[in-house]
Amino acid sequence: MMNFKRYKRVPVVDFPIRQWPNKQIEKAPIWCSVDLRDGNQALIEPMVVEEKVEFFNLLVKLGFKEIEVGFPSASQIEFDFLRQLVDRRLIPDDVVVQVLVQCREHLIKRTFEALAGVKKAIVHVYNSTSTLQRDVVFGLGRDEIKQIAIDGTKLVKEYAKDFPGEIILEYSPESFTGTELDFSMDICTAVQDVWEPTPDKKIIFNLPATVEMNTPNVYADQIEWMHTHFKNRDSIILSVHPHNDRGTGIAISELALLAGADRVEGTLFGNGERTGNVDILTIAFNMFSQGINPNLEIDNINEIIEVYERCCKIPVHVRHPYAGKLVFTAFSGSHQDAINKGIKAMHERNSQIWEVPYLPIDPADIGRKYEPIVRINSQSGKGGVAFIMETYYGFKLPKGMHKEFADIIQVISEKQGEVAPDQIMQEFKANYLDQKEPLHFRRFKFEDLTETDTSFDTKAIVVYTNKGIERTYEATGSGPIDAVQRGLQKDLGINIKILDYSEHALGEGSNAQAAAYIHIMDVNTGKTVFGVGVSSNITRASIRAIFSAINRLDLSMNQ
Repeated sequence: MMNFKRYKRVPVVDFPIRQWPNKQIEKAPIWCSVDLRDGNQALIEPMVVEEKVEFFNLLVKLGFKEIEVGFPSASQIEFDFLRQLVDRRLIPDDVVVQVLVQCREHLIKRTFEALAGVKKAIVHVYNSTSTLQRDVVFGLGRDEIKQIAIDGTKLVKEYAKDFPGEIILEYSPESFTGTELDFSMDICTAVQDVWEPTPDKKIIFNLPATVEMNTPNVYADQIEWMHTHFKNRDSIILSVHPHNDRGTGIAISELALLAGADRVEGTLFGNGERTGNVDILTIAFNMFSQGINPNLEIDNINEIIEVYERCCKIPVHVRHPYAGKLVFTAFSGSHQDAINKGIKAMHERNSQIWEVPYLPIDPADIGRKYEPIVRINSQSGKGGVAFIMETYYGFKLPKGMHKEFADIIQVISEKQGEVAPDQIMQEFKANYLDQKEPLHFRRFKFEDLTETDTSFDTKAIVVYTNKGIERTYEATGSGPIDAVQRGLQKDLGINIKILDYSEHALGEGSNAQAAAYIHIMDVNTGKTVFGVGVSSNITRASIRAIFSAINRLDLSMNQ
């Protein structure tokens, strides 16, 4: 048995006047990417300068207006990267770079050296404030921990006074989730009093879930408590920096926005220490799926994946929300059927609103238009196979034919696993279009009998081969299909009945091919099958469908 008694519950917040459960997300927050710091420091092989430059350019292209570029006082490569951005003039005027630094004078001095030439920057200072770290890491009391934050803020203010560009202060009580709320407020207020922000020149208070310690609602309570207790709230940008230790990073971020947060720090695909930072892309796509502008240019997910995987050397999981290769793919038969019907209904109704079962957004909206929505394996059903045939090849199989053809594919998938669309088409050709033995239709001629004294209006002359031997018959009927059927019955001595017939164009224009489907029954045995024919001439396609069906019944073998 697992020794669960080793662990104690983390206290919840006593905050009965919470308002966040009654709110909805109405707009995108201020986004800040921390890929180049939090994400980069979590890599087995951290990015080199040129990789960081490429990644920075991607973030700019995606529309991030605040980008943390690293910890320039921590290493030479971090320092050099920032200098590259400045010297090569890679920082757009509307983009603010953010740098992280501990509350130590020599590190702050080095950070400002790295910032030389930057027009506008966020200097992010932090110190750990949690009860556990105060006890086991630093051995310091509240007042001593608070003094570290005060001293660090004073140093940044002093260096900012002579800096030619604009400096925005960001302060984080690191391990906020493990810090008493009254102490978090006390230390933030002390920093606020030193920095003296105004509504025009705000301070950023970043309240990180450095370690997820409880359910998402508890973090929301913590954020709303701070949001409602800050003094001069209009001079503050309330930021969150969620991690994903409990696997709820997205949830705590979204609830934090309901609770009053203005800003979210995170990474692409959730890369970061331990289980990672919050995935900004998923939050943004969640907003998009609700009709909210995410204020990011993220409509080409494949390009984002390509740069991310190459620079970070981490693959995006196939089931990753929105970005994974399989997230818009249905293997389940019932899912495939619902998707197929949903897409058809949208087209038939000419709907401008996306509403398709199992697909929260249109894959095409994020650049996934060429990837299969439906893939076929042994768990798939008739709807999925029909979807493949129509979507990839234009064959709109009659509903009654769905199961017949799906059963053929099912046998293959049980032997080999997934069946690709081209193999499905090969089986369709082999079982329907290329069914030319023992009967092979060759040519026909029809004569109109409407002006003659007969109960039928069409005369057919059909030439075909039976086991390679050419035969010709003449027959009359109520239209071409009826005449061909009656002639075959008489010439072969068989008893068949046409149950259904349908046709459609396989393309557009005068040269388009037509597909015809015939559902026939052997009257003697009750067995039914479909036949399919294709031709630029719809009558010829129909005759080919009849011969296809009879060959599948194999009635002529009885002759």
